[in-house]
Parts: sequence; structure tokens; C-alpha cells
Amino acid sequence: MAIAGGTFQQGLSGLNAAQRGLEVIANNVSNASVVGFKGSEAEFADVFARAFNGARSSSAIGLGTTLSSVNQSFKQGNINVTGNPLDMAINGNGFFKVASTAGEMVYTRNGQFNVDKDGNIINSKGDKLQGFPIDSTTGRASDVAGNVTVSQAAIPPSPTRGSGLELNLDARATAISGAITFDPSNLNSYNNSTSMTVYDELGQSHIMSIYLRKDTPNNWSAYATVDGTQVDVGLSPVTPTVAPAQAAAGALVFGVDGKLSTPANASFTVDLSRFVTAAGVPFSSTGASPNSYTFDMSKVTQYGSSFSVQNLSQDGYTASPFSGFNVGADGTLTISYANGKQVDVAKIGLYKFSNPEALQPVGSNGWLATQAAGSELVSLSEDSGFGLIQSGALEESNVDLTAELVAMISAQRVYQANSQSIKTQDSLLQTITNLR
Repeated sequence: MAIAGGTFQQGLSGLNAAQRGLEVIANNVSNASVVGFKGSEAEFADVFARAFNGARSSSAIGLGTTLSSVNQSFKQGNINVTGNPLDMAINGNGFFKVASTAGEMVYTRNGQFNVDKDGNIINSKGDKLQGFPIDSTTGRASDVAGNVTVSQAAIPPSPTRGSGLELNLDARATAISGAITFDPSNLNSYNNSTSMTVYDELGQSHIMSIYLRKDTPNNWSAYATVDGTQVDVGLSPVTPTVAPAQAAAGALVFGVDGKLSTPANASFTVDLSRFVTAAGVPFSSTGASPNSYTFDMSKVTQYGSSFSVQNLSQDGYTASPFSGFNVGADGTLTISYANGKQVDVAKIGLYKFSNPEALQPVGSNGWLATQAAGSELVSLSEDSGFGLIQSGALEESNVDLTAELVAMISAQRVYQANSQSIKTQDSLLQTITNLR
């Protein structure tokens, strides 16, 4: 009878094991369409009885099976493009980190986010995505993580604080006689000119024209006007008490290789003291004087080819409304404005653990850190040890439905076989019971 009881126990453990295996499979199948879900696998172990002294007989028969553990598989799921900039998929290792409404830091692969009324990027539960704010001055990300926010306010204007030219002056051009005074309205008083738009403190646009005049071989002068008013160009701000009739010009000296040798740092100061905006405010409140800025001439050359302008640049802009945002592969969140200005506001960090299988699942595709999982590691840049963030896409569940259905059939057969072993033992016990 003891043997019969053991057989019943073995069959019962097999039924329980098959049942638990089916539960794991069913959970995988039910979450096959859940974004970022990671499937699990049940692991089983056999059971043996031991004598009181710890010895085990070579003829001992096991007592059945038991569920050893349920392990999650963190293999990569397929990436599905959605086009929504708030959808983010991790291609490779790592987790997003969110601050839950319960005050816990939760790790997730589900990149379905949206923006709340305060501009916080949140998931469907209201958990706030964590990232590292970027300093607008230095462009560096903070070392302390916080809630990632997207401000949809308009960007305020910024005056032009620096500008630059990239052009070639024709070395074959004829020098202009010193007897001819520079005059913007006199085409014979300069060789070439070009214009760009610059901005004052209120974001109002103005036209700055640059005039280039060849004085002697390899020596040129640079003049400038803003909305037709001459301004000073030189190595330092002029800011005269009484401005002379002729504005100062910047001297350009080229070497035999056609490259600029003077000024030594290839930059001038544009002094706007002569120019007053219609609003009566300083053109720019930064620089060595209340309204001056640096003009970069490092890409000006003098070669034996026609005058040509490759690029004109300046860093000012007018006020402009929010137009959108995107997240780069390195996690940089960039806000775009209607005037074309783009501002990096935060870096969304990716987190990983040396033993992610030891993370504690808390539902809603989230896990909590545990001591067994190891220390939290974070990357703020494109790092080979971490995955890349793909904006406008989502990571699908890593459950293979075909494999799960095959495993389900197998588990069903195991359940039936264990049921049959119990039924067979019951038949034998019935025979013994009926002996006369």
C-alpha cells in the first residue's frame, strides 16, 4: 500500500507540474500582443527521498517532479514602426526607468508614452519617464535623473551674438584706389558684397550687408551696414562718443597660400553702437560692449577663382511657437520650433543589470531592482553595451506563438500521461482489494 501511495504521489506531482507548465504557457500566449512583454519558461526538477543519514539507495525511485523556477526571457522582440514620436523601442539591452505613482522606480521595456497636462512624459499608468536634463548653456547632461518634460511654450527671441562668413575672394580682382572713399551706394568703392538676416533683443530681423574691398594685393577691407546704417568692424568695439562719418573697417591680410593671416584669430568684433533699433533697445546685450558681437572670418579665402559665397551663419532668432520633438538613437530629446531652431532638453537614459532575470516583476510590464539582479548601470550615450532607442516604434512581445502552441500540446500530453499512471495504479489497487 505504501508503494501504491508513492505511485499516486508521483502521478499527482506530474499533474501539478503539467498544470503549472500550462499556466506559464497560457500567460505567455495571453500576453503575446502586449508591447514589451517578456515571455517566461517553467523549469522543473525531479524529487528524491533520502535516508536519515543522508544516504540514497542506488535502487531508490524518485517521488515525482516539482516546479523549480519560472524564468523570464529578455531576448529581443520585433520592432514595429508606428510613426508616433512618443513611442520608443529599445533595440538591444536596457530598460526605461519610470517613477511610479507609488514612489517606486520601475524598469520597463514598454515604450508607449504620452504627455500629461504638465508636460511630463508618462506611461498609461501615469508613471513618469526618467531622464537627465541638458544644460542649455553647456549642452551637457546632468548627472542626476529627473522627470522628462516637454514644454510646448514658444521659444523666446535671442539676439545675434555671433555670425560668420564662408566665402572666397578673387585674388585676380583689381585693387580700388585709396582716393575712392567707401560708400555702400557707390559700386565702384568696393569689389564684392553679401547680406544676411540678424536679430535684435526683441527678435526683430535686420539686414546686415558685408562689403569687401581690395586695397592692395593680399590686403582687403571689410565694411558692414545694418539696415543701411554703417557699423564698425574691427578687433575691438569702438563705441566712440561722437561717431566719425566713416565707420571703421576690418583689415584682412592673406598669405601666399590664399589663407587668412590677419587677424590672427580670424575674427572681428562688429560694433553696433551706431545702430539703434526701432524699439530703442540694444541690438545685443552680450559682448564686450552693450551691443557688439563676434564675426568669424576663419573660412574666408583668397584664391584665383571667382567670388563665391558658400555659407552665411548667425546664431540669433525670433520668437517662435513649438512645432514638435523627437528622440535620437542616443536618447537625446530635441524640441523643434517653427523657426527651425532645435533645442536639446534631456537625455533618456537606458538602464541594465548584470542579472536581469533576477528582477522582480510587478505587472504592467514593469520590474523592480533586487540585490540579486546586481547594480544598476546607466548609459547616457550610444554605448555598445546598451541598446539604441528607436523613436516612432515599439518593441513587440518576444513570445513565439508557434513554439508556445507546440509546448501547450506537449504539456497536455504530459498531463494525460500522468492521469493515465494514476488510473493504472488505481486499477492495480482495485485488483489487490478484490483478492479473496
